[in-house]
Amino acid sequence: MSGPAGGTPIAVPRLMVIVAAALLTRALTLGNPIVYSDEEFYFAAARAIGNGAVPFVDIWDRKPVGLFALYLLPAALAWPWGIWLYQALALTSAAATAWLIARLADRAGWSRGGTTAGVAYLAWLTVAGGQGGQSPVFYNLFVAMAAWFATRSDARARDAIAAMLLVGVAIQIKYTAGVEGVWIGLWLMHRCQCERGAWSAVARGALLVGIALIPTLAVALYYVAIGEWTAFFYANVLSILGRRPDAFGALAGNLAICAVILGPLLAMAVLRGPIEEGDVFTRRFLKGWLTAALIAFALVAPWFDHYTLPVMVPAAALAAGFLARQDQRRIGYGLIALVVVIGQVSLVVDRVRRGTPTQFATLAHAMGSGPGCLYVYSSSTMLYPATGRCSLSRYVFPSHLTRVREQGAIGVDQATELRRVMAAGPSVVVVGPPYKGERASIRALALALIARDYRLTARVTLGRKSVAVYARRAPGHTAAVARFD
Repeated sequence: MSGPAGGTPIAVPRLMVIVAAALLTRALTLGNPIVYSDEEFYFAAARAIGNGAVPFVDIWDRKPVGLFALYLLPAALAWPWGIWLYQALALTSAAATAWLIARLADRAGWSRGGTTAGVAYLAWLTVAGGQGGQSPVFYNLFVAMAAWFATRSDARARDAIAAMLLVGVAIQIKYTAGVEGVWIGLWLMHRCQCERGAWSAVARGALLVGIALIPTLAVALYYVAIGEWTAFFYANVLSILGRRPDAFGALAGNLAICAVILGPLLAMAVLRGPIEEGDVFTRRFLKGWLTAALIAFALVAPWFDHYTLPVMVPAAALAAGFLARQDQRRIGYGLIALVVVIGQVSLVVDRVRRGTPTQFATLAHAMGSGPGCLYVYSSSTMLYPATGRCSLSRYVFPSHLTRVREQGAIGVDQATELRRVMAAGPSVVVVGPPYKGERASIRALALALIARDYRLTARVTLGRKSVAVYARRAPGHTAAVARFD
């Protein structure tokens, strides 16, 4: 790609800076199988899907199938090469998004701040759980590409179609991307109204909505065709509405953390300098996009830190205006440097808190690779692909069966499903310590069932937690407990 004036001098160093920043900010997590519980589950679910499991039917979650599709190829590889591949794909996605942020800044008239804005995005990812393969790390790229097509000065019908198809793909990675997609569609309708009249804009808007819905409609029709529409609709709609709200204190705390994370970036996005050149339409688009991203964030509790990741794309693009000004650039550089340091420190803290790859390998070794199935009551779902053991429940993500918020929102009674799983006789059961938001009655039931039919074979230190490994008891057999500290 060329620079703003059409030459190449700015493009090559920009690409080098962005790729280097992506590598440096994410290096501490590469090859680590336990970066974040969400992506551990995405990987485990993709492995099951690759082996024939049908999403929402044989393995359950609320995420769209497109997210699991991203993990299919990595999950198909032999352990641990798939870990490296999914993280390489996430790194590439993050770097490509940063590149598009810089290019959108060029288009808006802030070329001098574009590269730094892209680096800012990469830095901010690491303080909000985006250091690995969280879903926004992937769908941010598709929304950014849609924004690129939508803001082309000579945009034609094919650009609008491309933009809304990209929005449709993003929706099939995370449904909340649809809020940003609404803004992109309205923008394209507005440009159409300015150029061709109101009736043309309305007709075009209907067409754009239809295009954006193509991927989701295709998935829905597939479930109708296989006779599983009810399972699809419950997981993707009804279960979302059925979740119990967290306590007010927890929600307020989460919002405060998100405000601290986004505050400096939003401040730079708002405090932009005067503009001498650039496309005024692009600048208006970016403002509306940021508003849409903030609305999407606000709509979905409980506002975990990684919910801020989609907001970072338009915010970083707008922050390029702040970073382009000579008198403000040093402040911006200082903020970004501070965030880089905080991000790297947080990654080290996460590694200490969640565990190291060596500790995880020790835990997997303590469980063995078979025969027999595994039940992870509470710990990492990455243990399923790491050991090659099967699951006896479609509820592989542990908190679906144990968290208060999920009570009455997963399609089965939690206690009933727990009893069914334990009655099926998994060969190994893994239990971590109690966690905030866990149903105490469910833990008590699980421990009672384990005490009846299982023996403790190992305790393994994983980060700051001690994880217990239980094996199904053979009649009259006892064994010493191994400790791995």
